[in-house]
Amino acid sequence: MSDKPIPPRPGVGAMSGRLAEILRVDHAGELGAVHIYRGQLAVLRAGKGRERISGQLAEMEKDEADHLQRFDKLLNEHKVRPTAMAPLWRVAGFALGAGTALLGEKAAHACTEAVEDVIERHYAAQIAELETREPELAAELTKFRDEEIAHRDHALEEGAREAPGYPLLAAVIRAGCRTAIKISEKL
Repeated sequence: MSDKPIPPRPGVGAMSGRLAEILRVDHAGELGAVHIYRGQLAVLRAGKGRERISGQLAEMEKDEADHLQRFDKLLNEHKVRPTAMAPLWRVAGFALGAGTALLGEKAAHACTEAVEDVIERHYAAQIAELETREPELAAELTKFRDEEIAHRDHALEEGAREAPGYPLLAAVIRAGCRTAIKISEKL
């Protein structure tokens, strides 16, 4: 995935088509993020002495749920269908969250760091693309991006890069996120 904004497309309906892609993929991303945190919480909430990380994950899940709720409204307002991949992204997100949590707290944080790193860049490219055409949406995306950066930074502070196999784990998660973005824009 390129970090550069996509140039406007020529033709009638091109702008609304691109806006539909943006809303669909962002909705899908927030849906996946909610389920990643739910998977992590399903594993870590049960552990004794894990109240701190459980509280942190619950707070981040709430942020993602707020973003998802806003994208639900935007999809309806703009009459854009969600991704056809939503059922798969729910399951995959939960599995990723639970799987990384089973590897330990540092791996759960590594997951957050890797996902949010990709999403921050993704939002930044969209903001650059939309800031003159759709300034209100660009402002909302900026707020969401800033919250994603805070999640990433928190994960780093909690030792994300100390997770066992961090380079491989993070690379696989980043590649999966970039692939999901490309698929969700179109399907």
